[in-house]
Amino acid sequence: MELRDLPSVDELARGVDDPLAVDAARTVLARAREEIRAGAEPGDLAARLHAELVALRAPSLRRVLNATGVLVHTNLGRAPLAEEAIAQVVDAARGYSNLELDLSSGTRGSRQDHAASLLRRLTGAEAALVVNNNAGAMLLALAALAEGREVVVSRGELIEIGDGFRIPDVLARSGARLVEVGTTNRTRAADYERAIGPDTALLLRVHQSNFRVVGFTEQPRVEELAATATRHGLPLLDDLGSGALVELPGEPLVRESPADLVCFSGDKLLGGPQAGIVVGRADLVDRLRRHPLQRALRVDKLSLAALEGTLRLYLDAPERIPVLRMLRQEAGVLRARAERLAAACGGTVEETVGRVGGGALPLAELPSFACALEESLAAPLRDGDPPVLGIVRDGKLLLDCLALADDEIDDVAHSVAACR
Repeated sequence: MELRDLPSVDELARGVDDPLAVDAARTVLARAREEIRAGAEPGDLAARLHAELVALRAPSLRRVLNATGVLVHTNLGRAPLAEEAIAQVVDAARGYSNLELDLSSGTRGSRQDHAASLLRRLTGAEAALVVNNNAGAMLLALAALAEGREVVVSRGELIEIGDGFRIPDVLARSGARLVEVGTTNRTRAADYERAIGPDTALLLRVHQSNFRVVGFTEQPRVEELAATATRHGLPLLDDLGSGALVELPGEPLVRESPADLVCFSGDKLLGGPQAGIVVGRADLVDRLRRHPLQRALRVDKLSLAALEGTLRLYLDAPERIPVLRMLRQEAGVLRARAERLAAACGGTVEETVGRVGGGALPLAELPSFACALEESLAAPLRDGDPPVLGIVRDGKLLLDCLALADDEIDDVAHSVAACR
């Protein structure tokens, strides 16, 4: 075929009853011209138009089968929700809700009321506030409590996490002034003590989240910082990053922090939706609630529904929260899952090591098992329906079973069969 043989946009789109047909025809013909100039045949243009329309109509945000061996995978949406949380989201989304209505009085209420009592009960805090993510929680706390004043923090905690998010940048945007103390590897409570002055607004402790400094190191215990803050009449803000509500080896419990304010994420180890949660002293939380930024950072009704549904499970059945359940899987269960997948796909079983992900427990190694297949399947599986994401290592594609549910094994097997 030569360029002059190509139909016009109108000719190719004629008879196709779809408002996107003309745009799709333009795209198909543009690609066909490139292929002809490169010496290739563009093939059946009508079929390509149909395929382009199907692609345009497909949702961009899609379910993905996570065979990476990373439980809280930031690129894959972090924590999967429990069925109970999903049901509450669907119920809230189906129609209207009492998002900001007090049903008992018929007067205006606050969206903060829906999760606050659960958070107080689970953490022992006086008050609680929910915003759209933990970076927002940090920004709001610093702006409300330290704008135009100094915040003292250890140099070893001036971290950068995913997508270039840096603690010093958040401090700057909040209007607070950063005062660094100690060194990268060693900071003591006395360093904070010496840095406190008339312009000091608060002390800040930041959980190191996605890295650890080992060897010749020292960091003050949070109890020491709390005592220092109390002696000077200052609040201590403790950014826990993931925020665990139940015992997890190596991760601090929210309930046990002696800080005046604690902030943490909703979609990491907590196992809920994206959210930033602040708990602590009622007077400080109220200052955050009344700050103008609170409205800009407020959480939406669907996230609140998912968070409430997740928090209720912590009261009754935390083992039903997917992240917590997957963290506690026995090796034998994972091996059986990998063997079942390997038998269905014609692969082999390999022992692997999974990760928590999402900046939580970076040194934790989770024993797991994977189905090993030919590396060439990695790209077509990503393009499948549903997409399957594995790990390419040593010339093989490993489909790790750590984050795959039992009822997803057949879906993965069908996707593999479709790619061969």
